[in-house]
Amino acid sequence: MPIDMSKYLGLFASEALEHLEGLARELVRLEQEKSRTAVDAMFRHAHSVKGMAASMGFEQIAVLAHRIEDLVAEARSRPDALDADTTDVLLAATDHLTAMVKAAGAGVPWPDALPLIERLGGRLLALTGQAPGPTRVIPAFVSAAEPIPVLPEPEPQALPPHLQVKVKIAPSCVVPGVRAFLVHKKLASLGNIFTVRPPLEDLKAGRIPEGMLALEIEVQGAHGTEAIQRALSTVADLETVDISPVEARSQPAPAPTKPEPEPPRPLGVEPARTVRVKTEILDYFLDSAGELLLAVAHLREVTKAVPEAHRTPVEAGVDRLRALVKDLHDKVMSVRMTPLSLITDRLPRAARDIARKKGREVDLVIAGTEIELDRAILDELADPLLHILRNCIDHGLEDPEDRSKLGKGPRGRIVVAARRDRDRVLLEIEDDGRGMDVARLKAVALERGLITEQAAATMGEREALLLCCLPGVSTAEAVTDVSGRGVGMDAVKRAVESVGGTLDIDSQRGHGTRFTLRLPLTVAVVNVLLVGVGHEVFGLPIAKVRAVVEVVPETLSRSRNAPMLSHDGALLPVHVLAELLRLERTGAPGARPHVVVEAEPGPMALEVDRLLGQEEAVLKPVSRPLDLLPGLAGVTILGTGRPIFILDLPRLVP
Repeated sequence: MPIDMSKYLGLFASEALEHLEGLARELVRLEQEKSRTAVDAMFRHAHSVKGMAASMGFEQIAVLAHRIEDLVAEARSRPDALDADTTDVLLAATDHLTAMVKAAGAGVPWPDALPLIERLGGRLLALTGQAPGPTRVIPAFVSAAEPIPVLPEPEPQALPPHLQVKVKIAPSCVVPGVRAFLVHKKLASLGNIFTVRPPLEDLKAGRIPEGMLALEIEVQGAHGTEAIQRALSTVADLETVDISPVEARSQPAPAPTKPEPEPPRPLGVEPARTVRVKTEILDYFLDSAGELLLAVAHLREVTKAVPEAHRTPVEAGVDRLRALVKDLHDKVMSVRMTPLSLITDRLPRAARDIARKKGREVDLVIAGTEIELDRAILDELADPLLHILRNCIDHGLEDPEDRSKLGKGPRGRIVVAARRDRDRVLLEIEDDGRGMDVARLKAVALERGLITEQAAATMGEREALLLCCLPGVSTAEAVTDVSGRGVGMDAVKRAVESVGGTLDIDSQRGHGTRFTLRLPLTVAVVNVLLVGVGHEVFGLPIAKVRAVVEVVPETLSRSRNAPMLSHDGALLPVHVLAELLRLERTGAPGARPHVVVEAEPGPMALEVDRLLGQEEAVLKPVSRPLDLLPGLAGVTILGTGRPIFILDLPRLVP
């Protein structure tokens, strides 16, 4: 009964991709700093991918991984073997393997790897003077639903005819039964199998009893210890393999019968306490928990209709229910919190590739990557962060010769650092390059008609630096294949603001530029200040609110005929929220609430008709066509059942 491997495709792809990411990361690290630990880690990553691919029957993936393993093994004895050219070949092979694994996981044909296999073999020949073993014609694609082919083994050797093989499968193995069956299949190709524990029926079904992770097999045949070790080296998750001779049998034993269950043998290793869960499932649980919070809030409003004599116990029950649901929501939210390293781990490889293409030398320093944010935020920031890094290397850093003339070291320095600031995370990307030319930014924006001459003359430096985030604005002297088209920073700013964050830029001519991303921890739940405007209710994110003051509009200062509010020693522009939203103003004349908020390009005051209190809101995205309107961050439902918009303050004022 052949085992169905197609159901393990997703697991194979996810595990193999993790190993390939680690392999690329260690390659780049090793180029910066020679380390035996990094070489050993690379070898383990390549070996694991080879074993998993062979187990699934993906021979071309296994052979390519094996060629990588050969080169890395050479680096174990010769640290100088991993020079820049060899690293380039290994990174190219890792990228190709990544594409092949993704294709295999999707069940579609992958790009042919034979050219890269031969290229790796040529590199090994150049380093050692010895070519790897011959590579037979390998099918470019094998479906996981097809029978598993077995990799070619060495020719038989005249060694002891009877051997006992004891295999211990790692406790962390997700599919121990499959691994055990593959061991049986490998050994069956080398000789006659006499006894199997667990029984063969369990292995064929892909099962292995709990506590029986030790597999014992007797093999008869002309193959020896070395051949068996080579055969089993392609099976992943094997912790130990012990081979010893046994007394020969006069004839093969009859087909094994299922023995009495043996008591589990302690292995001295704690079982794995983690499971893999798709992010889509977490999103579903988070949405469901959010809906429960809204339902409890509505139930709280309904209790107000309960007669006074019975209201207290009902309210107590609702409060208890809300506490439980809130705890559930927080637990699901904590599971979705992910270290920043998810998106920063790819930066060293990107920095290396861009720097080599531009002929520059870069030291990349990354700190604070253990800080956790909502996975939804990290997904949105991956590309923007890469774009900022690309701009720093391509436009920010000078060529080594120019840096030497300026008294700088030939190697540029880029620092990516994250830190907590109350309920937000500050992510800073800073280079020590040439800095940004504010005058040129203004000139380009004027030339393209994006600002007026009056605005250019009056805007501050911070506001001027943000001009690079307007579409089509770039100070690059030439367009390159890396950047310089002026179509990236506007997308970066939009992405940061779409998750409730803000982007700041500081630059000093000749000394460098710093990009600061101020990010919320999560986009699922926000505390909002409810305000009334006309007959409508809106929510302002509390994280953006600095203060609330009561002011009579007629007493405000004026600058160029525009109202200004004096607050903390500064004059802030005043905007009437009803006018921004094109709504009718309500309320009696006199003092009105003015909410001081963080916005772009600086703090401002929003005049509202009334304050309605504070509430914790479950934020839902705005769908089309409303998502095209600036100033809307999302929508939520109040306990009364009334839907309201949460305003996106940085984009509220044109």
